[in-house]
Amino acid sequence: MDKKLHDQGLENRKEVLGADYVERSMSQVDDFNRELQEVLNEYCWGKIWSGKGLDRKQRSILNLGMLAALGRSHEFKLHFRGALNNGVSIEELKDVLLQITGYCGFPAGVESFRSVSYTHLRAHETVLDLVCRLLLE
Repeated sequence: MDKKLHDQGLENRKEVLGADYVERSMSQVDDFNRELQEVLNEYCWGKIWSGKGLDRKQRSILNLGMLAALGRSHEFKLHFRGALNNGVSIEELKDVLLQITGYCGFPAGVESFRSVSYTHLRAHETVLDLVCRLLLE
């Protein structure tokens, strides 16, 4: 394991997804899933998320499209929060969801909008409160 990449990955992961979420995930590491967490932190969050070709906002937008196309709604909700943390505005996110609808199909678009509906966004004090609630559902 490359300790420097691993540590950078853990830092990136906390900045994007939120320290509380990552610390909860890391507290659930056991002998069976330890290698997965190491690969996620070192490779995905360390190497890929530290790349110079895209900024975090662009990476977040790409992730939302890919996760919607794959039907990974749990990860979609998590990365929606990450997109907010990375500076993607609500207006930009709405356009991302419409783009998903056009290119991934109506079921994927409907599911994406349902995951983070504007009505729910407005009913909460902050967007981050909503996303935290969605993650715990």
